[in-house]
Amino acid sequence: MGWNFGDILETIEPVLPPDAPAFIHGERTIPWREASRISNNLARALIARGAAAGDKIAVYMRNRPEYMLAVAAGFKARLTHVNVNYRYTPDEVWYIFDNSDAQTVVYASEFRDAVEQIRDRLPKVKTWVEVSESGQTAAFAESFDNLANEGDGSPLNIERSGDDLFFIYTGGTTGMPKGVMWPHHDLREITLSAARKMGTVPETLEELREHTRKIGPGGKVLIAPPLMHGTGLLTAMGSHLAGGCVITLTGETFDPVETLDAIDRHKPQSLTIVGDSFARPLLNALNANPGKWDVSSVAMVVSSGVMWSLEVKRGLLEHMPQAMLSDAFSSSEALGMGNSIMTKMGEVKTAKFMIGERCRVFDENDQPVEPGSGVRGLVALGPPNPIGYYKDEEKTARTFRTIDGVRYSIPGDWCIVEADGTLTLLGRGNACINTAGEKVFPEEVEEALKTHPSIEDALVVGVPDEKWGQAVTAVVQLAPGQPLDEAALKAHVRKTLAGYKTPKRIFVADRSLRASNGKADYGAAKAVAEAGAGEAVSA
Repeated sequence: MGWNFGDILETIEPVLPPDAPAFIHGERTIPWREASRISNNLARALIARGAAAGDKIAVYMRNRPEYMLAVAAGFKARLTHVNVNYRYTPDEVWYIFDNSDAQTVVYASEFRDAVEQIRDRLPKVKTWVEVSESGQTAAFAESFDNLANEGDGSPLNIERSGDDLFFIYTGGTTGMPKGVMWPHHDLREITLSAARKMGTVPETLEELREHTRKIGPGGKVLIAPPLMHGTGLLTAMGSHLAGGCVITLTGETFDPVETLDAIDRHKPQSLTIVGDSFARPLLNALNANPGKWDVSSVAMVVSSGVMWSLEVKRGLLEHMPQAMLSDAFSSSEALGMGNSIMTKMGEVKTAKFMIGERCRVFDENDQPVEPGSGVRGLVALGPPNPIGYYKDEEKTARTFRTIDGVRYSIPGDWCIVEADGTLTLLGRGNACINTAGEKVFPEEVEEALKTHPSIEDALVVGVPDEKWGQAVTAVVQLAPGQPLDEAALKAHVRKTLAGYKTPKRIFVADRSLRASNGKADYGAAKAVAEAGAGEAVSA
């Protein structure tokens, strides 16, 4: 039947030390005994209220143990997880619930008003479950705590399938979010294939049970980004399915001080971040408070989804020389395209990745790109891959294509294949700027800008221009106390990049250029750039 996440949890839970922590969130610690009981009871309660195998369970909350408990309950009840961006407007949330055909929604009470605005337009949602701090829930909803305590906590012992689905809704760069459909078995196989290279791994549930009984609980991982996005959720799932402990932060936004306090207190072996947008504030806090925090427990820092610059990596390793920095080149529809490992003993250039064994690079005519040729190519990832995008055959056909009999996921990432076989990532094609016939990938200009000491963050967009077609335009956040010196910044970029890649104008943003998951908010940056360009013309 293949690997199923619900089966995995039911296999490891009885042999884990019952008092070992499964979740830590601020002052709360939930041991595995309680985590197992809660997710079993919740799964059984949802089935009793009409949820059937294959139905969708949408989770709408910030990071907290109830998020992962709802995910675990969904696995056990054979329900398909749907992530919901809590930064969305009510109408955008409605789109996710409606598009996914959600049957069950588990949400936090802070979003009750948004739910009340849209629930009358969601006839397919049969069960609303509210996680409430006060214990009071909406009249139309059931209490998470009540359902968690409804029953004896025993395993469901139902037959599941490796073909059960897991959805990750991804916003991409254009259009409305789409649900990437992953079968449990295939998603598990990606994890196992990496582990097999390092030694023997359990290949059956029986072997997994004995392995867990022998080695005990897994390690602790601190998840800094939101669980509602792939980087946070997939690393949290990996820890939970290995019998580990998932540590989450209580703040509504990323706080480097809270993160470092949690590392000092809970001693996680692994830290999950999202590139420079998380790593740079951590580095700034460490630099400003030398010796304040003990970060020696961190053996691995994992990042995915956003550029993580060499300079910031180098700085972090000064504070945690024992750590291995793992920079993953992945997306929700293409997991495992490449990886970059940096330690105190060896540096790796920004955006340079070791190509994964499932990865190929093709030119625009679907021909393989020769290493060292200098030809730009599209990164393609072979199986296992998602089934496609939920209810979007057109986008599925564009992204998942068969070349020479192999079905590849091709999300649109451009790169150069170096002579040694490594990839230098250029960026997404749909973000590429066409200026006077030259193609400019925003990421390389952004990284050049961020190496200047006055720049905290930078995004680069194309602004319509009569002369250039599109003018390369930068929107930056300045480091505290630093002025904007356009001429100096342009000269700095020209030191490493061709002249046509230098921003024609540079504007300062008055707020963060990142979403809560650390990813670039190009829409906001473009609005700042176009407004600034318009003011310059009118003046």
